[in-house]
Amino acid sequence: MKVNCPNCKKQIVWSTDNEFRPFCSERCKLIDLGDWAEENHKISQGPQGVQELSEEMLDALEDQFLQNNKFFVESE
Repeated sequence: MKVNCPNCKKQIVWSTDNEFRPFCSERCKLIDLGDWAEENHKISQGPQGVQELSEEMLDALEDQFLQNNKFFVESE
């Protein structure tokens, strides 16, 4: 299965042989880490309130996450 590197968008093969996945290289991995360290990426808000999640809610969240993050989906 091929995925795009989150940093440079280069297509790479999703494989256990790639120690930098989902990135294409150590360079892209370190660039992303640096962006987090410099707070270029951040979670803008904390939790707004405590809400118990049902199994249906968790399933819906998982489906939404997998649709938006195709590199986590295993090839068929």
